[in-house]
Parts: sequence; C-alpha cells; structure tokens
Amino acid sequence: MAVLNDEQIMLKDMVTGWARERMPVTQIRSLYDHGGGGKQGEGPGFDRAAYGEIAQMGWTGICVPEAYGGSDFGSFSLGFVLEELARTLAPLPLLSSGMIAASALVLGGTEAQKVLWLPALADGSAVGTLALEEGAHHAPDTIAMTATQTAEGWRLDGLKRFVADGMGADLFIVAARSAPASDTADGITLFLVPAETAGLTREALDQIDARRPADLRFDGMVLDARAVLGEVHQGGRLLTALLDRAYAGQAAELLGLAEQALETTLEYLKTRVQFGQLIGSFQALQHRAAEMFGEVQLTRSAVEAALTAIDTGDAETSSLASLAKAMANETAHRISCEMVQLHGGIGMTHEHDAGLYLKRARVAEQSYGNLSFHQERWARLNGY
Repeated sequence: MAVLNDEQIMLKDMVTGWARERMPVTQIRSLYDHGGGGKQGEGPGFDRAAYGEIAQMGWTGICVPEAYGGSDFGSFSLGFVLEELARTLAPLPLLSSGMIAASALVLGGTEAQKVLWLPALADGSAVGTLALEEGAHHAPDTIAMTATQTAEGWRLDGLKRFVADGMGADLFIVAARSAPASDTADGITLFLVPAETAGLTREALDQIDARRPADLRFDGMVLDARAVLGEVHQGGRLLTALLDRAYAGQAAELLGLAEQALETTLEYLKTRVQFGQLIGSFQALQHRAAEMFGEVQLTRSAVEAALTAIDTGDAETSSLASLAKAMANETAHRISCEMVQLHGGIGMTHEHDAGLYLKRARVAEQSYGNLSFHQERWARLNGY
C-alpha cells in the first residue's frame, strides 16, 4: 500500500466522511424507485447537487492544472477519491468527467479549448464523458463511426452506445474514423461535441445498477475545425492515453467496491449465529475470508502502480492499466458473489445491500473492457 503524504491523507479522510454522510448506499437504492410510482432511471442517473458539492471541495478539478481552476493533484490522488466514493456506490460522474474528459482536454486540447472547457469541468458546472463504444463489447480498435471533411468543417454520422453518464453530460469526447487505417497511422480523429449540438440525439438506457448511460445517434452533425481534439487522423495515441486512465480509474472504483463488500461480509460473519456458534468461527468460512483479503491487497498494489505510472509518464502505463483492470474485475466479481452467498437468504433480497454491490460490480466489470479483453491486451503488450 502506497504511503500517502499529509495532503493526501486529509483528502482521503474528507472523502470517506462525506461519502458516508452524504452519499450512503441508500442513495443508489433510491434511484431504482421500486414501487414509487416513477420509472426507474428517470433523470441523469446521478445527483447533480451532490456533484456540485464535490466540485466545491475541489475533487472534480484534481486532474486539471491550476491555471484552469484545478489543483493538478494527479491521477493517483483522484484514484483514491474514486475508491472511497465507490465504497458507498456513490452515483457520480467523477470518473467520466473529472478523470477522462478533463484529461482529454489537458492532453490534447488547444489553448482555446482548454480555456472554454477545463474551468467548467473543474468547477462542476459542466460534465464531460467519452463516447467510444459502438457494439456490445469494448472494442477501441474497431471504430466505424465516420467523420467526413467538408467545406464547413466535419460531418459526423454513426452511433455510439452505452455512453457512461450520457444522459447528464454536457460535453462528449467522440472518437470517429476520419480516414482508412491504411492511409494514415490510425485514421481516428477525436472531437469535442457539446450535448446541444444539432444532429445529435440521445436515448436513455436503464442499467441493473440504476445508472443512466445513453445511446447517441449522430445524423449529419456538422462541426467546424475548432471541434477537433488533438491531431486529425492521429487520434489513436491520445485515445490510448485516455483509455489507460479510464481502465485505472474504473479499477480504483472496483477496488473500493470490493473492499467495502468484504468488510460488510466480515462484520456479518462476526455477528451471525448458526447452530449455536458464530459462523465466522467455521474454518471453511475463515479460509474464504482470508483468500478474499489477499486478493484485495494484490489488487490494491496493481491499481496504485497503474495510477502512479500515469502520473510519472511510465512507458509501462498501458500494461499496468490493463493489469489493474483485469485484477480488479476478477476480485470484485468474486467478492460480490461471496457477499451474496455468505449472507445466505437475506443476501438474495433487494432490501439487502449485497445485491446492489453485485449489480454495480457486474456493470463496472464490463465497462472499459472485461477480464478477457485486458488479459489479452496485457499479454500482447508484454510480447506473449
């Protein structure tokens, strides 16, 4: 486990206290609205007022330079903020906006683009997200959405699916194919697309974790040249950098989720009596708990290594990011299942928190690449 400096310790303690008081698990439960007379998932899928609160505390600007209203505190620091918020399943777009969208502007934006968007992302008045997926699985190398150069600038046509926090976003970072891959290094260009741009329609989706992604349809959308983020036809490198941050950030959330699921389960093992004994005294259950604890510690090491690599510009960042995401996927999957099983019958009910952790884990496992994707990517990057 990394050693935190005084400022990071203060930040971590602040996040922990705020999440438990302001965003307990009951907050995500309320989004389901079962039997409440409303439709599940109405609205953006997150609490805008709560997001404004964390913006006032500076958490949304952690990856933003001070010149644009942020603190430039680094991906590692934002990682443990994401981890602590995930412990209570806080439904906030911090990963989408504060890490991925903000990093897109920092790494690829022009000065005009940074001045326009970074202060808004830092103070929470705007929410950004990455629009990448087009199929049922994470496949960043198979982008089919087209960007055609015209006299006015660029025309975008196509569909983006399962866009995280898409119903509440004000800005989309859109990846489109602007040239055949054989003609340029990769033929991908990234664009900044405000949500109100003509030619864009979005359709809300309901997920099992009650969050609200969206399908985006681009029908002859016209953008001027100022919408291009980074280099024309050469967006692959920038996209890879953004995805490495997405992988590591999502892994941090999965780590926090798994930690809390394990802690809640351990408390139950210490209090549940069966056959006249605490079930935590059964050796078989002790072995299972010990294995889960070990997996969490190994996952923490991988996640912290990936976040540190991002901040230091390590050449192994991509490999470490996929390692962290693969391990976090596997750990959260197992522990969320064990949480349900070890709680017994009550763990199968909607009224208990176990199901909420399992549902969130399943969605987060698939977001930005499942276990198989990252195992294959890690192997390829390491020459296997």
